[in-house]
Amino acid sequence: MLSINDLSVRYGRSVTALRGVSFEVPDGQVVAVLGSNGAGKSTLLRAISGTLGLHGGSIIGGSVEYAGERLDRLDPAGVVRKKVLQVPEGRQIFGRMSVEENLRAGGLAAPASARDEARERVYDLFPILKERAGQPGGLLSGGEQQMLAIGRAMMADPEVLLLDEPSLGLAPQMINRIGRIVTEINERGTAVVLVEQNATMALRVSDLAVVLEVGELALQGPARELADSEDVQRLYLGGHAESEDAAQLETQAAARSARSRRGLEVWRG
Repeated sequence: MLSINDLSVRYGRSVTALRGVSFEVPDGQVVAVLGSNGAGKSTLLRAISGTLGLHGGSIIGGSVEYAGERLDRLDPAGVVRKKVLQVPEGRQIFGRMSVEENLRAGGLAAPASARDEARERVYDLFPILKERAGQPGGLLSGGEQQMLAIGRAMMADPEVLLLDEPSLGLAPQMINRIGRIVTEINERGTAVVLVEQNATMALRVSDLAVVLEVGELALQGPARELADSEDVQRLYLGGHAESEDAAQLETQAAARSARSRRGLEVWRG
C-alpha cells in the first residue's frame, strides 16, 4: 500500500504547494486525484516519485511510504527500483528514437532476463506500438505518443503507476481509450494514481478519489460517491463558473461545506 502521510511541500523559501495531505492507495486499486490548476496535483506525484527536487521543491513535513519503506528518502532511481513509476505530463518521449528504442530505455530498470517478456506485454496492451516499432517516436500521433509513454513505464513492471494528465490535449475518442487503458493496466495487478483534469473519465475508471484545493485535501471517498456529490458535479462534472476567481471561491466553499459534513470523509483508505 502507498501511504501519503501529512505531506507538506514547498518550492523555494516561501511557496507552500501542499499542506498536510494524507490518503492511501490500496494495492491493486485506482485512485483519482482531482483539482483545478495549481491545486498541487503534479506536485503530489513529484513528491511520490522522488523528482520534486528536480523542480526546485522539497518535502518540509510528513512522509511517503510504500510497502513499509520511506520513498521520500530515496532518489528517483531508488523509487523506480521499488517499482513505483511516473508517466509525466506532456508524455516526454524520446522523439528521435524509435518506438522500440523508447521501450528499451524504459526496460533498463528491469532485469535483462525480463525485458523481452515485458516488451511483449506492452505490445499486447498497445498493438499499434508493435506496428510502429521502427518509427521515430516524434512521428506518432498524440494518442500514440501517450501510449508509448505509458508503455515505456510499463517496461519496468511497476506495482504502482503514477499518471499525470494522460488525456491532456487528446481528442474525446482517445480520452475514452486512455480510460480503458487505465482499467486494463489495473486489471493486470498494477495500482494507479491518476491525476486528471477530465473528472468524468477519472471517476469512471477509479475505485477511490481525492480532491485537492490550493494544496489541501478538500474531499476524499469512493469514486462513485464523489461522482454523485453535488459539489463535485458542480465543480468538475459540467458546471462552469463565470471566472477563474469565481471557480476558486466555489471550490473553497465546497471544501468548507464538506468538512462540516461526515458523508464523503468517512473513507480513510
